[in-house]
Amino acid sequence: MEETQSDSDLIRSTLFYSDQRLCSADILSPVQARARIEVAVLNFLKTLSSPNPAVSDLHLINRRSENCGLRRGLLSDVLSVFLSHSFCRRSLMRANDAKAFVRVWKVMEMCFMILGEDKLVTQRELFYRLLSDSPQYFNSQEQVNSTVQDVVSLLRCTRHSLGLMASSRGAIIGRLILHDPGEESLDCTILGSAGHAISGDFNLLKNLAFQSDARYIIVVEKDAVFQRLSEDRLFNQLPSILITAKGYPDLATRFLLHRLSETFPSITIFALVDWNPAGLAILCTYKFGSISMGLESYRYACNVKWLGLREGDLHLIPESAFLEFKPRDHQISKSLLSSTFLPDSYKMELQTMVEAGRRAEIEALYCHGFDFLGKYIAGKIVQADYI
Repeated sequence: MEETQSDSDLIRSTLFYSDQRLCSADILSPVQARARIEVAVLNFLKTLSSPNPAVSDLHLINRRSENCGLRRGLLSDVLSVFLSHSFCRRSLMRANDAKAFVRVWKVMEMCFMILGEDKLVTQRELFYRLLSDSPQYFNSQEQVNSTVQDVVSLLRCTRHSLGLMASSRGAIIGRLILHDPGEESLDCTILGSAGHAISGDFNLLKNLAFQSDARYIIVVEKDAVFQRLSEDRLFNQLPSILITAKGYPDLATRFLLHRLSETFPSITIFALVDWNPAGLAILCTYKFGSISMGLESYRYACNVKWLGLREGDLHLIPESAFLEFKPRDHQISKSLLSSTFLPDSYKMELQTMVEAGRRAEIEALYCHGFDFLGKYIAGKIVQADYI
């Protein structure tokens, strides 16, 4: 049967067409992950020992914006970034690629060893081990992080499947009781202002059971603001859970937030971020996932609402508290404005920032008193002032 143009358009608009294009990282057991590493090695050796021996290129899923799309979850209103089946290459034969090519094999070798010992290590721990074993190839954490993403892209399995644990910076506090099998339950309302540290071990987070009467989850960009709201016991006045990754969100914090959103689907999630491009980028990472980790982070996308700071709040901030844009702000703005997933209302906010050439931080609201922030949050929620 011949497919018409309208039929083709309809198919392309469906979830199922998106899922055909979706390229994801599988969640594997240690045995399965080791098997994938072994297959990669055997394929490499096979090419070397062929009648026309050659060093084969490494074909990695392209983690650039031109290879990403936006999908809607089945029976949900959550949108998430995904990567398609488009490839880039790492080649030993290209001068600027040679070290990156070797780094991939070094990290795979280390992961194979870690999995064999049934251990979990952080990427920070992995960096120091590689710095000791292969200093000629690794001299920065960024190189290790980028190579781990290359390995995930090559083997199509999550970093946790490779024995790598998220280096979590996150914390949580509020109307939530955590039930950890074999451990005492933890009431998050009685904690100090620093909250409960979120584990980087996905196995532990996956096994947690939750109990809560909260109506809201408030994702806070900054640790200092999180501690201010914790100290004020905002969750006693507003039935809520506060969570922070202390800056750009790590996978463990995103994983826990996603678990909470699935366990309590009626809870509304709000984000409180600075009025600047970096704050918006952090919000978008919670909301859509990230392109650089598109093979696995789409699983943790949540329907997060932008509570503040926003343009409509700027009248609350004294003129002296505004900060001039820096080159980094322009760089992030350009990237966000060129993305295909940024909602129009978010683009308008961002364009206002760019045109004004200035930014504002949440702490600027303290000019009204240290207890004003809680009142500000409650007022915006009551007035449904969010997007």
